[in-house]
Amino acid sequence: MASLREIKSKIDSVKSTQQITSAMQMVATVKMQKAQRIIARFFPYQEKISELLNNFLKSEEDEEKATSIYEEKREVKRVAIVAFSSNMSLCGSFNANVAKQLTETLKQHEHLGKENILLYPIGKKIAQTAKKLGYAPKAKYDELANNPNYEEAIKITDELMSLFSKGDIDKVIVIYHHFKSKGLQVLTQTNMLPLSFDKVKKKENKQETYIKYIVEPDKKTLLEELIPKVIRIQFYTYLLQSHTSEHAARSLAMQGATDNADDLLEELSLVYNKSRQQSITNELLDIIGATFK
Repeated sequence: MASLREIKSKIDSVKSTQQITSAMQMVATVKMQKAQRIIARFFPYQEKISELLNNFLKSEEDEEKATSIYEEKREVKRVAIVAFSSNMSLCGSFNANVAKQLTETLKQHEHLGKENILLYPIGKKIAQTAKKLGYAPKAKYDELANNPNYEEAIKITDELMSLFSKGDIDKVIVIYHHFKSKGLQVLTQTNMLPLSFDKVKKKENKQETYIKYIVEPDKKTLLEELIPKVIRIQFYTYLLQSHTSEHAARSLAMQGATDNADDLLEELSLVYNKSRQQSITNELLDIIGATFK
């Protein structure tokens, strides 16, 4: 059995670690709440823009359909993959899940050749995974993972849209965590380009009435401005969702570590008390034994 001094040292070490995990949990919770407020403020704008686009699409029943270059579906010869992760660890399986999904996606497209797969890793952890798999990231976006910035997000989105419209890439895949609550972040893979509005049109209910807009100069011109804006907003939403999910995952992981430290302290305290009791009993036996000599 370990000595009392050794057990006491372990208890002090666990208490020190618990203080760190507890502090990290509080910091992660505060950052998560801040990110949630940003999403809450941004959501009404996103919802209104999406509603505007949906109304245009749903009002095309009896009109000539206006198409966009971003809807063009073609044979996939070159693909871009955007994966969102964090810069730091200690957030459970958050980064591991993204890395696993990225690995599977790369395997699905390995027939294209590495030169035809463009990787945009948002976050240091997924960039490291990409390098281990033998892929060279397009650029470093570590700061964007720590501090979501609309202007920087637009630069990436515009680059992807430009490549797609020129035919340099045929598909854009996004891997990110969708934030639902502190206890639930869903790993999601979606195609950002080409756009598909089939689901929107299938949801159309003939009993519903939609706003009929008077458009100038014409609907096609307006959609050429509206669709890129929706794509930019959607990309920024992916970034915010991932950022919020990271802090939620870290808060949960640190909460679990703090709770585990409580359990460990309870076990160590029990062992310490038993050892102390045994030590006292042995001393008493020595004293009693000495009196009979």
